[in-house]
Amino acid sequence: MVELAGIKMKNPVMVASGTFGYSDKYSELVDLEKLGALVTKSVTLKPRPGNPPPRITETPSGMLNSIGLQNDGLKNFLEKDLPVLSKFDVPVIVNVAGETIEEYVEVCRALSKESRVKGIELNISCPNVKKGGMTFGVDPKCTEEIVKAVKKASSLPLIVKLTPNVTDIALLAKTAEAAGADGLSLINTLLGMAIDVKTKKFKLATQTGGLSGPAIRPVAVRMVWQAAQAVKIPIIGIGGITNVEDALEFFLAGASAIQVGTANFVDIETPIKIIEGLKNYNLADFIGKALLVRPAG
Repeated sequence: MVELAGIKMKNPVMVASGTFGYSDKYSELVDLEKLGALVTKSVTLKPRPGNPPPRITETPSGMLNSIGLQNDGLKNFLEKDLPVLSKFDVPVIVNVAGETIEEYVEVCRALSKESRVKGIELNISCPNVKKGGMTFGVDPKCTEEIVKAVKKASSLPLIVKLTPNVTDIALLAKTAEAAGADGLSLINTLLGMAIDVKTKKFKLATQTGGLSGPAIRPVAVRMVWQAAQAVKIPIIGIGGITNVEDALEFFLAGASAIQVGTANFVDIETPIKIIEGLKNYNLADFIGKALLVRPAG
């Protein structure tokens, strides 16, 4: 049993938002109750159609996506998705997105009234929308404003998901902590692009998209390490985790928990395999140990 930002979990392994839908459709394939927590696909105040296709393409050691936060909105989530998720004995953390601070606040206020929701993951880092998302997460002042507003409106544990598309991740981490965040998730996807040399056309309709998968893991580990040195709140490490060794690398860098994302598209059992593998280790011997090592030179 572990506790992260006030959320009690069986273990420190979760599924990353956007890679597991609302989890219910996977219940016949995976024992969801073995997971540490279920992190939902992003929920916005109003339904979003998402971006036009094509919006997913494979890249070396990863993938680019430009889904655009497609979802059926808060009302549908509360009436249809949440009741199904509540049948499983596992904490539900809702990833929340929006175009304005007011939208974030309204969604989070509504979620705080639901006993079935154990935490909020504040998505201020999506690179695939024109309004909201990453535009909040790259500006410390905006980050401070939105975290303070949501923290005031909701009593739920607040985990802020940060964008890697910044020059100083430690600054954003400290800003979120000072504004009231109970924990951090990092990283979200890196902004990338792919062009078909045969057709001379972009592989994504939106031209750019979010890069995820093993290709970004070294960047993610570095950013978790930098953030962990800057804050005292727990960090959830995300980015290209495919096996136990990958997870342990994030723990060494200072993460207290991890999320498995793109690997779910390759092997849906990946999170369960990592959970089983971690039983062979004492995580106290790993968490934050790399923070004690000074850089060479």
